Amino acid sequence: MGQDVPDKAFLCMDTVVDGDNPRVSWLAEQISREDPVATAERCFTFVRDEILHSVDFKREEMPVAASAVLDAGSGLCLAKSHLLVALWRACGLPAGFCYQRLVFDADRGLYVTHGLAAVCLPEFGWYRCDARGNTKAGIDCVFTPDTESLAYTPVDHGEYDFPYIWAEPWPEVVAGLRGLASLSAYLARPIDAVPPKGDVMRESVRAAHRDTIVHEDSSNRAGPPNEARSKRATTSSSTGRQDPHSGQRH
Repeated sequence: MGQDVPDKAFLCMDTVVDGDNPRVSWLAEQISREDPVATAERCFTFVRDEILHSVDFKREEMPVAASAVLDAGSGLCLAKSHLLVALWRACGLPAGFCYQRLVFDADRGLYVTHGLAAVCLPEFGWYRCDARGNTKAGIDCVFTPDTESLAYTPVDHGEYDFPYIWAEPWPEVVAGLRGLASLSAYLARPIDAVPPKGDVMRESVRAAHRDTIVHEDSSNRAGPPNEARSKRATTSSSTGRQDPHSGQRH
């Protein structure tokens, strides 16, 4: 199947996606194989299995940059996506960031931004995957380029699956992570970010892989998450699920 060549922005490095860091680039070199699909899967498996999810393992450190996540050996889903994208790009694979908005604590009306990653593969095009880790009951995310395998499907009021792939992590996500002193601070007030406005580089998730996505309307506004965010003090989940980190979602 043919595909458009992604913009070069999806291969760029920066202070967060620092795939040019010597430790990250060395790891990418060890992981890389001649087959790009095999390379992408090996990067995914490493981040999913070897980098511990902060909440699952009660790790208080809050790394942000890819190299810091690698050094810590742990991170939130958002931070793990920084490392995964950095590894893919260091291996020469175009990659970007995807996000969902999920109920975090229905009683407190809190939502949380869940981080995914996407890689552009020959014959498959863009493929989203979830490397948060399979260390929580009910989650079994695998690397299957013909079918998405995500930890969560947004279904409750205020939840949302953003149908885009961004070349850079959302500024609100990065600022939120940098502002966290510990996991405890995150659990008290999770990151509930909104997409950047203006001229930003992004791609649409290919329709073939978007079975679970809630589509934005023709005005291209982020209506569902913004509306729910403004009402988060009074809105509760339709299923009554709470804190995705402590056994329900995320």
